[in-house]
Amino acid sequence: MDAAGGLTVHYTVTMLPTAWCTRLISINVELCSGSDHMKYVRLMGFLFCALAPMVSYAQGEYVLRPEEINERALIDMLAPETAARPARPKSRSINVMREESSPTASKPAAASLLIIFETNSATLTPKGKQSLDVVGRALNSEKLVPFSFTIEGHSDPRGGDELNLKLSQARAESVVGYLSDSHQVERSRLKPVGKGPTELLNPARPDAPENRRVTIKRLDK
Repeated sequence: MDAAGGLTVHYTVTMLPTAWCTRLISINVELCSGSDHMKYVRLMGFLFCALAPMVSYAQGEYVLRPEEINERALIDMLAPETAARPARPKSRSINVMREESSPTASKPAAASLLIIFETNSATLTPKGKQSLDVVGRALNSEKLVPFSFTIEGHSDPRGGDELNLKLSQARAESVVGYLSDSHQVERSRLKPVGKGPTELLNPARPDAPENRRVTIKRLDK
């Protein structure tokens, strides 16, 4: 890119999203003179506060934060679609989609959300209800109303498996109850399932918020 004294320097910089609280910087420096390569240097540095949040991306499941939850994103993630679509958001915007190559894809269409509850409780916070208001409108949309869904409650492992299994089931039922009572989503379309800490997205960091998620999965007929 820059030339001086007969030498050409080519460099590339790759950075992972800062939302992971982890930044990988990869710099390739190549010094060339004509067609002869004189020197090749590869520099890598890590600036981090935690490496663990990368796990959820590596496993291919993106968890929507409250500010990212919107009708368009949910419909795109849960509606049947034969064409392949981007699996992850490019930014913190409404264009959060999934990849589904065919109606018979091996993994069910799903959307994972951070729904905020009171600590150690199945009681929804006002912010949690606000997120579910968006979910309710999406589930009542023309594209999603013909389908039924599993509402999975997930927890982190703190406190023991038995307690967390009960808590995650109660939270899943709380979500179903709110969607039914506040948005008239038929209960017959929603199946609450407590998963407890059995499917951690981030096992390296047990208390990570993505482990305490609600996942909505479409039940194909």
